[in-house]
Amino acid sequence: MQGYILRKIVSLPLILIGVSLLVFISIRMLPGETARIMAGPEATQEAVEAMTARLGLDQPVLVQYWQFATSALQGDFGESIRSRKPVWDEISDRLPYTVALAVVSYVLAIGVGVPAGMLAAVWRNRWPDYIVMIFAIAGASIANFWLALLAMNYFSVHLGWLPLLGANSWKSYILPAVTLAVLPMAVLARMTRSSMTEVLSQDYIRTARAKGLAPRQVYWSHALRNAMIPIVTIVGLNFGGLIGGAVVTETVFNWPGIGRLMVDAVRYRDYPVILGATMVAVCAVVIINFVAEMVIAALNPRIRFN
Repeated sequence: MQGYILRKIVSLPLILIGVSLLVFISIRMLPGETARIMAGPEATQEAVEAMTARLGLDQPVLVQYWQFATSALQGDFGESIRSRKPVWDEISDRLPYTVALAVVSYVLAIGVGVPAGMLAAVWRNRWPDYIVMIFAIAGASIANFWLALLAMNYFSVHLGWLPLLGANSWKSYILPAVTLAVLPMAVLARMTRSSMTEVLSQDYIRTARAKGLAPRQVYWSHALRNAMIPIVTIVGLNFGGLIGGAVVTETVFNWPGIGRLMVDAVRYRDYPVILGATMVAVCAVVIINFVAEMVIAALNPRIRFN
């Protein structure tokens, strides 16, 4: 186990380097000239060439990546074309909003999805199971942007209960958090049901029941612990995705997070911001998945890692 953790820690920087290199090359292949955009629309060819040399864009791609990586390790992602502010300042201003929204959304998704999946597994092929699965399938099928617009129209415009846009108070979290939580909630409910159904058919569960343990102790202490391994895997994958992929929700609700920052950067061809925000999102996904693997190992010591 210790050897496995050590190997994962050693391989983590290699994974980050490989993914970051792929992202860097992909963004460098986007249409548009960064040097001309930064020099301004009225800049002469000489000014564009000078900006190209200043940014190091006349160097080979691997040399450019090395310069970017060494600067990024020091917190320097370059300068935003649009605002002329350091990219890291732009990201650090927006990232807490995205992290907070993702955490609230996933607490809601886990708090509803896992108990709902357990209920469906315990009452399998009966009406609680059917109700949970109907809502889970509907939640996985509904388009995120459509649900966001529907919620805004009803709860903000017609009823006036919740703020329509922005992040001005705790009430501002409700609509975007619920909208963002619907899909992972549905996925967790279905995964929990499937995993719990398999675990509840095992011999040790029948033995626990035969010993006279209370149903609550059987389900929560014995069944859920052994059913948590695939659930934790899904939690890690989806939470990482929420950090970097809440673009639609943040755009619809005008949420000042990193997703909205990336949309604005693409709109204005702000390549340094696109690259910096993408790299932060990728690093978040890789690190969260690593943490999820460590949690899985702690949940089930019987797993042997080779």
